[in-house]
Order: sequence, then C-alpha cells, then structure tokens
Amino acid sequence: MRVFLQPAKLSKKLIMDHYRDTVLSPVDIEKHTDLLDEQVRKRLSDEFPRGVAQMWGVVPGKGERNVHFYRQLKPGDWVFFTGDNHLYFGGRVRVVWRDRLLATRLWGTDEGGSTWECMYAFSDGRTFDVPMVEIRRVLGWENENRHVRNFQALSDSASELLHDLLNLDRATGELSAKEREDAESALKEYDGPLERTAQRAYRAEQSLLKQQLLPGAEGECALCGRTLPRAFLVAAHIKKRSVCTDEEKRDFRNIAMLACLLGCDGLFERGFISVGADGEVLVSPAVEASAAVLQHVDQILANRTVSWWNPDREKYFAWHRTHSFKEFTVR
Repeated sequence: MRVFLQPAKLSKKLIMDHYRDTVLSPVDIEKHTDLLDEQVRKRLSDEFPRGVAQMWGVVPGKGERNVHFYRQLKPGDWVFFTGDNHLYFGGRVRVVWRDRLLATRLWGTDEGGSTWECMYAFSDGRTFDVPMVEIRRVLGWENENRHVRNFQALSDSASELLHDLLNLDRATGELSAKEREDAESALKEYDGPLERTAQRAYRAEQSLLKQQLLPGAEGECALCGRTLPRAFLVAAHIKKRSVCTDEEKRDFRNIAMLACLLGCDGLFERGFISVGADGEVLVSPAVEASAAVLQHVDQILANRTVSWWNPDREKYFAWHRTHSFKEFTVR
C-alpha cells in the first residue's frame, strides 16, 4: 500500500467545482459508457456495483512530469488531497486509467488546454482536517514551508507513517505476494525474543492507565454508558497513542477513557463513531454499510451524550474527529 499526495486547493474555484462534481457527487458510470474503453468499463462496474464512483485526475504536466508518479499508482493505494495548509480528503484507489475524452467531459480543460486525463476512481473517501505542519513533522520534512506542489508518491516508510497517523484500514488481502513472502521470511529468520522491552513498557503503561480509570471491579464505558465487569473494559486512548507527545502520554486523567469490548472500543478506534465538541456521540455514515453494525449503533450509541467529555479532554477528542472519524464516506 503506497500513499500519494495530490495538491488540490479548494480555495480555487475550479478545484472546488471539480471536487463538488466528482467527489462529493460521485460520477454515474452509465452516463459515460460511450467514452469508456470496454475493459475500463468492466473494471469500474466490478469495483462499483452501485454504478457510481468518486473520480479524480492528474494533469500530465509539462513534459509529462506527473506521469512518472501516476504510473506507479495501483489499486489499493491511498491518495490524499492537500491544499490551504491542510490535508483534507483521502480515498483508496480502485481503478486507474488514462482518458482524455472523459476527463474533458467531466472537468473541461485548463488555461493551457490540458485536462486531468490521468484518471483514477476510488472508494472509502473520507474527510480529514490535518494541518500540514503535522504532516511535515510526521514525515520528517525539515523545511517548514514545504508544501505538496505536484502529484507525488511517498516512500514505503513514509506511507506507513501516514497510514498510522490517519488510522487507515487495510483492505482484506492487501498484502502483495512479495510482502507476504518477506513477512514470512522475516518471522522464520528472527530468533530473538518477541516480547521486547518496549512492549513490556507499553503494557505497564496500559495497566497504570486502567488502574487510574478503573480502581474497582466494575466500571462504566465512557461511550455507551453501560456498567460492566473489569474484564470487558479497556483503557482506550482518545488520541492515537503512537502520535502522542510524552507529555500527552502522561496526561492520565485526560488522554484515555474506559471503552467496552462489546463494540465501543473497536467502533471508536476505527473511526465509526466519535465525540463532538459538546460531548455528543457522532456516528459515521460508514456504519450503514453493515446492517448489524447500524442496528448496534442505533440501539446502544445513537443520541447519547458522553459524560466523560470535558473541556480538558476536548483537544484529544478534536484530534480523533479530524484524524480518525469517517465523517464522509462513499463506497
């Protein structure tokens, strides 16, 4: 899984129009079959059985400078849009193809007569609100004024860092044959202890957190409000632990909450629910993809106010809303 960055400033009317027309309003594939190559049409139909898909494109650029990275784009990769000092949207690529005629129909041409013909269709589209200063810090960009100026691919290591920061789900079977082979080989060759000092320290930290949050035999899930035995509750970080500062990790009173293993911990961690600025439970449209999950959320979590929320914890809940919560998603 590679990560690609796409400059797309919504403060520019042209970009906002394109974003509104083919991202916020997915493209009806059937309306454009007259321009689609048969093979591309079939791939789109297979990947998007509902008949609509979010689409975007890249201008080849002078001397086709953007094509170098575009040719590396593969199904399963993630593309993130950046602009106006924020990373604000991302989606998982499903189909990649070059189509000047369709791009011209959807988006027209720029002042130089070029169009966004290096196209891709994606699913799992969702909004973010991550300042570029945070992206630069995570990726180790030393130039504090560095921005995404051209379509570009991140290295595998940088892709993993962004994957972790944004709490992205891995698609089932996403590992390539080569990645699986490398992982299996590494496990076979590794003869050291699997339980490392860092893991022990992490578990000790979790124990301290849970003791702080749950001194007795029972406790209340911060999200659903149910009182449950200790075994069914975990100390869940509100802000992802791997991106917390040392000071934040030590903020035991505020950085974490009790979440139950009967659904709330997983739903929160994966961004299907979050907590609003006034403590209300927020529910992602993504839960509608599963009738069982939707029923669970409607019965247990919908219309709840989280008593654990307070002004001191809001900065951590705000991080979760802008980084993990699937606020907008179209499959």
